[in-house]
Amino acid sequence: LATDLDGTLIPTHDSHTTSLETLRSKLHDTKTPLVFVTGRDFGLTRDALQQHNLPLPAWIICDVGSTVMKRTESDRFIQEEKYRQHLGELISSLPLSSLKTELAAWQGLELQEDSKQGEFKLSFYALADKVEELVAQLQDWLEKQSAPWSIIGSVDPFTNDGLIDLLPSNVSKEYALEWWQRCEQIEREEIIFAGDSGNDLAALTAGYLAIVVGNTSANVKRRVEDAHQQAPWNDRLYLAEGESTSGVLEGCNFYGLF
Repeated sequence: LATDLDGTLIPTHDSHTTSLETLRSKLHDTKTPLVFVTGRDFGLTRDALQQHNLPLPAWIICDVGSTVMKRTESDRFIQEEKYRQHLGELISSLPLSSLKTELAAWQGLELQEDSKQGEFKLSFYALADKVEELVAQLQDWLEKQSAPWSIIGSVDPFTNDGLIDLLPSNVSKEYALEWWQRCEQIEREEIIFAGDSGNDLAALTAGYLAIVVGNTSANVKRRVEDAHQQAPWNDRLYLAEGESTSGVLEGCNFYGLF
């Protein structure tokens, strides 16, 4: 089970606590590997683990796919150095510090807090209704500069903040998840991915068994459904009625994970 955190695995209502406990118990009993795939940095992910008493994952893919952490036998997390080196090579022609300087005065972008930046992730706030327009403008600029960066736009479902993340070319939650999949030698159809927002789109439409939780926006649901209808598979999407944690459990039961 690979899952986003905010809006997905993390309970958003008291009623979801029971679903979380059921998930924890079943993951433990069946020894099912758990992978967090989140836009949070590692520190904020660790905070969520403690604050919400989440099940302990085997791996954490954080910073929207730009950091991969592996759990050791002593339950510590260490950064996967091979992945880190790989991303460093991808952006060697335009390091993050240079990109940050280039975009410092871009109209409509507000640099996010230091705690929300990463070694390979540059993050901005924007007005929610301007995200698509800004993403298009930035994408055009990146292509003209032949910059080794890609861009992901989304809207925080709780604050309604527009979020824009710049990552090394093609890097996303799905990119890192695919890298993990190859390392672990697991078939794509053996992985269930649960998500709810724009930065989950790539993973929700990559051929994993997808769970779209009930609180997902209509726009994201439509885009995921369209992608699955156009793909060569038609049995890898579940639209849950339950929200966040309850939707994840509902989808896991649908796919017979436990």
